[in-house]
Amino acid sequence: QVQLVESGGGLVQAGDSLKLSCAASGLTLSIDVMGWFRQAPGKEREFVAASRRSGHITYYGDSMKGRFTISRDNAKNTVYLQMSSLKPEDTAIYTCAAGSGLNDFNYWGQGTQVTVSS
Repeated sequence: QVQLVESGGGLVQAGDSLKLSCAASGLTLSIDVMGWFRQAPGKEREFVAASRRSGHITYYGDSMKGRFTISRDNAKNTVYLQMSSLKPEDTAIYTCAAGSGLNDFNYWGQGTQVTVSS
C-alpha cells in the first residue's frame, strides 16, 4: 500500500502563486507516476499534471500548460505542483494520485482545497 499526504492548499488572490506538495510513503517503489487531479464544485474531476519517476517526464492538462509546473523529488518520494497566475476558475480540491501508469492511478490522497478569490 501507498499513502499520499498533500499539503500547501489555501486561499489566495487572483494572480498569486501557490505550491502544493504530496508526500508518498509505504510501498513507494511500486510507483512510477505521481500527479495531480482537481475537482471544482459541480464539475468532473480534471487531470492537472503528472510526472514519471524515470527521466522526469511530465504531462499537463491543456488548461494548465504554462501556468503550472510539476516537479518530483524521488529521494523524498514527493511531488510538487507550482501554480502561478492563479485564476478564480482554478478553485478546486486538488488531489494527489500515484500509480504504475497514466491510466493506472491506484492510490489517492485526501485532497487539499485551493481557493482563488477575484
